[in-house]
Amino acid sequence: MAFGDQPAYLRVAGDLRQKIVAGELPPHTRLPSQARIREQYGVSDTVALEARKVLMAEGLVEGRSGSGTYVREQPVPRAVVRTGYRALGDSTPFRQEQADERVGGTWESRSEQGMADAAIARRLRITPGDRVMRTHYLFRSAGEPVMLSTSWEPLTVTGRTPVMLPEEGPLAGRGVVERMAAIDLVVDNVTEEVGARPGLAEETLALGGVPGHCVLVVSRTYFAGGCPVETADVVMLAERYRVAYHLPVK
Repeated sequence: MAFGDQPAYLRVAGDLRQKIVAGELPPHTRLPSQARIREQYGVSDTVALEARKVLMAEGLVEGRSGSGTYVREQPVPRAVVRTGYRALGDSTPFRQEQADERVGGTWESRSEQGMADAAIARRLRITPGDRVMRTHYLFRSAGEPVMLSTSWEPLTVTGRTPVMLPEEGPLAGRGVVERMAAIDLVVDNVTEEVGARPGLAEETLALGGVPGHCVLVVSRTYFAGGCPVETADVVMLAERYRVAYHLPVK
């Protein structure tokens, strides 16, 4: 579609977007009012409103109650470093999810027993309805929410063992590799798939993002001798983070 063939609201949004990117409308600047947009571009109120909606959906502007619409300060994306399988010694769950040794982190967690749905059962190669230990994490770096993670471990593997609860017991918080080694399971492989989707409201709220914006999802599964022993979904805001892989050459 040629530029001139675009709907009027997209042409207006595109021009305002260019001004934001170029710095003509810097962060925290009030976006021209609907009336001003209508006059400046010679469009209707409906077109002006739709153009503002586009910029808001893209995360370039935000509405402030009783004040108007303002240009958002855009975060500079930071790398979340992944290195795949790591040997014993990289102990904490934060290190399991963020391998950059310069980054310190804390986490909150809660575990509960549940039943595997069809998708999780397929990833763990168990039967839907089988019991799993589900653990939810919120990871922070320098006090700032970085990522969410939900992990599932089959209780046929960890049930009635000292490592049944990932964050309790003698190996609390030691990470999947070391915990599985304690029950004589050697983790020898890990797979990860990275995708993107619109963030759920509760996810973006927990991560300090804008509802409806995209999140990156890293779906990871640990294997011991070809048998899945843990699978997890790691969620982070797409506008703030990039997933970087450091993989050894064999």
